[in-house]
Amino acid sequence: MTRVAYVSADLGVPVFGRKGCSIHAQEIIGALLRRGAQVDLFTTSGEGNPPVGLESATLHLLPRPPKGDHAEREQASLAGNGRMREELERAGDFDLIYERYSLWSFGAMELARERGIPGLLEVNAPLIEEQAEYRVLVDRAGAERTAERVFRAARALLAVSDEVAGYLKQFPETLGKIQVLPNGVNAERFPENLQPALPSKPGVFTVGFVGTLKAWHGLSVLIEAFAQFHARLPLTRLLIVGDGPEREKLAADLAARGLQNAALFTGSVAPEKVPALLASMDVAVAPYPKLEKFYFSPLKVYEYMAAGVPVVASRIGQLEKLIQPDANGLLVPPGNAAALAAALERLLTEPQLATRLGRAGRATVLRDYTWDANAQEILQLARSERKNVAT
Repeated sequence: MTRVAYVSADLGVPVFGRKGCSIHAQEIIGALLRRGAQVDLFTTSGEGNPPVGLESATLHLLPRPPKGDHAEREQASLAGNGRMREELERAGDFDLIYERYSLWSFGAMELARERGIPGLLEVNAPLIEEQAEYRVLVDRAGAERTAERVFRAARALLAVSDEVAGYLKQFPETLGKIQVLPNGVNAERFPENLQPALPSKPGVFTVGFVGTLKAWHGLSVLIEAFAQFHARLPLTRLLIVGDGPEREKLAADLAARGLQNAALFTGSVAPEKVPALLASMDVAVAPYPKLEKFYFSPLKVYEYMAAGVPVVASRIGQLEKLIQPDANGLLVPPGNAAALAAALERLLTEPQLATRLGRAGRATVLRDYTWDANAQEILQLARSERKNVAT
């Protein structure tokens, strides 16, 4: 049996939570377990109970730095590398150390290198740029040194998109180590003929969105598009699944347009409830605005497609490769509400097209993008790296 240490020291990734990053971590761990691996989870954010399927993973809680001064918090996170190493060493021998990249963590990958164990580092975003732009980063130079250190120690870097891979290539330490491993779906969560959790009234067409309600998801564009769409075709509703800092603003915008009765916010929901909510939608949207740096591998879109719901998404980043227009979904220019409204109307008025796109999208992700396939690739890569270390 392959013994895997899964490491997540990012304070913003509650491993047992409901955020997209949480689902990503849960699915990787679950897929490794389904492949027969024994998984030990080392995390600073392991609050709550493990979801169904993850109960057999052994949890090791790493200390969280104290809240307060940002500089002190950063230094405490750096100091946590020593405790991380101690916890890993105390747990015994591993065949693979797999880590989700975080700003201040390098101890796990350095331990793997010293022990001759494959150390695989999953990179989901350019965290230094994210932290500096959207949050607070005091010691940028220290974060850059940490990145160089962990990239040097890792045997392989698994980027979730070509855009993240391009970012990693800026670091000389990543030369020859980068592989792209996009997000996926758990096929068992999306059986055919799911019953809708929130069925619409007969004849009402439902436009849906799933995700954290943040500005960079383009929800203001969605509301403008829905307003145009609803004005032309009143038997329509908007279903927004998720919560976040933009909720009050979005609700106010809908109310100002007189659309409050045509829209429904579910609030935050548990991951196991998402498939039946997707089954309540006639079309699902990913209305990203025009972003200069779009490096995401949008988990929501893979799950939309797995549920067999026709997708309308912005023509941006990885979505341009995932979605083939008029074959397995529709693409529209980012930030263009009129184009989005037109695509929604097209799917309402051409139900055969909607059905065909939904079926083709489901076939695409179940064939090419599953967490089980990702886990198999991770374990194969680990075996290959063990051979490389041995020689």
